[in-house]
Amino acid sequence: MRPDQFAAQPGDQPPRIAGAAGAMIFDRSGRLLILRPSYKPRWSIPGGQIEADDESPWEACRREVLEECGLHVERGRLACVDFRRSRRDRPGGVRFLFDCGAFSDEILSAIKLQQEEIIEHRFAELDDAFALLSGPLRRRVRKALSSKRCLYLEEGRRLRSVR
Repeated sequence: MRPDQFAAQPGDQPPRIAGAAGAMIFDRSGRLLILRPSYKPRWSIPGGQIEADDESPWEACRREVLEECGLHVERGRLACVDFRRSRRDRPGGVRFLFDCGAFSDEILSAIKLQQEEIIEHRFAELDDAFALLSGPLRRRVRKALSSKRCLYLEEGRRLRSVR
């Protein structure tokens, strides 16, 4: 193809896909920080939608953690990327999951929840957290914790064809 064949036509919009980013945050005992949001039935981890103003997944992760629980995240490792197809009851998109490591008790004692969205928080042993998290998030976190490298998932599941 010639380069001019890729030129956008007036009114053309590039395809868009929704994105979200979440953080796995642990205490020194290895328990996972989980949040009980007011707007959905299952527990979650800190995170949320990537803003359409050119925000990166890492920026969204850091912003959402700060907004939801008042913690400043300085480092993280991209643990997985999970593609979810749209369904009648929810939009699809790409979910980025960052492993932000263990925080000190002193830092964690300063957690301040976003009252409009978060009802409560707790640090849960992994089996307890898995029982409280939604299926797709539970699969994503479980798979991410079982690997030392970044994983690509679809609907929270590894594909045999992608390593």
